[in-house]
Amino acid sequence: MIKFTNLSNEKPYLIFQEKYNEAVNAGQKNVEAISISSYNADKNEVDSRFVNLKFVENNQFIFFSNYNSPKSVAFKTHSQISALIYWSSINFQIRMRSFIYKTSKEYNQEYFKSRSVDKNALSISSNQSNSIASFDNVIENYNKVKEKNNLAICPDYWGGYKFIPYEIEFWSGDKYRLNKRNLYTKNKDVWSHSILEP
Repeated sequence: MIKFTNLSNEKPYLIFQEKYNEAVNAGQKNVEAISISSYNADKNEVDSRFVNLKFVENNQFIFFSNYNSPKSVAFKTHSQISALIYWSSINFQIRMRSFIYKTSKEYNQEYFKSRSVDKNALSISSNQSNSIASFDNVIENYNKVKEKNNLAICPDYWGGYKFIPYEIEFWSGDKYRLNKRNLYTKNKDVWSHSILEP
């Protein structure tokens, strides 16, 4: 689930929350799943992965990750991203473009304390996306951390990312492919709206 706090009253955010509520009421599974696409300028490669969107705070979308992960490395080389959500229960897609930034250490620590010790143990023990000999080693490292570490302390290599979209497209699917596409683009704090052909 996504937690909304002090949501912006700008129209794209109100539409986002309205469609989110529709999807939840329609029984959408993994409703918080969002695909983040990044570009690694050093490798000249584009990559995508799903993460859990945890919060929408005012006009900021927030998720969490290991700061040594491939996506975090990519963010350092090129801070512009795209994000994609698809809620199949209502046949609705949301595309966003934005720049991405880390959340503060204080913010990360406060959120880390609120999580379960099981999740925190994994965040501490995992060198995300690194090769390892076997899954048994994953379990071994996890159990060691769970026994020996203070699981309320957020490590420096883990934390949040926030992004404020400058472009949001809402796509509503139709069985005859007469899809509705509403594009909102922000320029100098003003949103403009246009309708796109299917």
